[in-house]
Amino acid sequence: MQRILSTELATQEPGREVTIAGWIHRRRLLKSVAFLIVRDAAGFSQVVVTEPAAREQLEQLTEESVVEVTAVVTANEQAPYGVELIRPSFRELSRVAVPLPFEMHRPTLNAGLPAQLDHAALALRHPSRAASLRVAAAATKGFREALEAQRFVEIHTPKIVESATESGANVFKLDYFGRPGYLAQSPQFYKQLMVGVFERVYEVGPVFRAEPSDTARHLAQYTSLDAEMGFITDHRDVMAALTLTLEGMLGEIGILENSIKGEIPAVHFSEALRIAGALEDEPDLAPAHERALGEWALREYGSEFVFVTGYPMRKRPFYTHPDPADPTWSNGFDLLFRGLEIVTGGQRLHRYEDYVAALTRNGESLEPYAGYLDGFRYGMPPHGGWAIGLERFVARLTGITNVRETTAFPRDLNRIAP
Repeated sequence: MQRILSTELATQEPGREVTIAGWIHRRRLLKSVAFLIVRDAAGFSQVVVTEPAAREQLEQLTEESVVEVTAVVTANEQAPYGVELIRPSFRELSRVAVPLPFEMHRPTLNAGLPAQLDHAALALRHPSRAASLRVAAAATKGFREALEAQRFVEIHTPKIVESATESGANVFKLDYFGRPGYLAQSPQFYKQLMVGVFERVYEVGPVFRAEPSDTARHLAQYTSLDAEMGFITDHRDVMAALTLTLEGMLGEIGILENSIKGEIPAVHFSEALRIAGALEDEPDLAPAHERALGEWALREYGSEFVFVTGYPMRKRPFYTHPDPADPTWSNGFDLLFRGLEIVTGGQRLHRYEDYVAALTRNGESLEPYAGYLDGFRYGMPPHGGWAIGLERFVARLTGITNVRETTAFPRDLNRIAP
């Protein structure tokens, strides 16, 4: 008999014999009846045991053991999906013979985050932990589909690179066949070059930042949702494409569909400082400033999102395009969601001579950038793009305070296993 999932039980006719399989989520052994909750990837099934032989089998099983259950469908409004299973027979597929480090049948895990991370293989099975990973999966699917609809092409770029040149953040160095190599901090250079191939490109992949930051919002490895598009007028075209993409992501997740109402409000960096009550010569927004701007956008526009544009050029990477009206400001932006920066983007330089000038001003040699600069030597259109940190986005969306809870196997300042 072919196995069915818990969510399919409601479509089965009462009296029909079916087979389910999954993990023993909980057993309740009462005097005259026993209840078994079986968990599978879709949800839960309730099995009622009254027969002595079946009860004897059940008493030998332990929580989180994997079982196959063949039983008869019957209606019960109190059971998951309004259906429960009776007259079962059990086949043990895998037995748990060691004590569990924490209880899995509680609505929330009764273990601290370090214990959960130490026993990630078990903790991630809990519905509360699995739920955030499903949100991440839906967000990624929505990201891909929204960009495909806008004529973007998915690419895959190297994660081992020759030079640590992308930004000032610390990098992970490695031995690459006897010579130095680095883990990529971003696909930025490669996605720009691929604009010369496909015009519009995107990537979903890991990036690595060796920043010694041990906070609830930092990871040493995270998933970046990157996009880059050519033939733009300026950064506002990029912001418009990002808005469409976010709508697709939120729609796929199935929550906050109305949180983006048309155009996301935008405020220039200089005005953002005033709104946040910051000093006018501040070079960047502090977390408190971001929270103040989030409150302002919600109050004034009813929006949980707000763009901050025109960051000072001195705070943006060398490839950022300056504002033609005032080159001290950039055509770059950040997107804040509920008072937290989740997206960085902007217009890039696209002429070879502008890159030479920018690198020379920074006192940098052109040699480490030779392969990157070739793309501009051979002609590139005006272009720009963005990067979304998936884990931070999911954490903000779900109200989770620590990005490690939105990551299956997080890597941070102190953790490299499991």
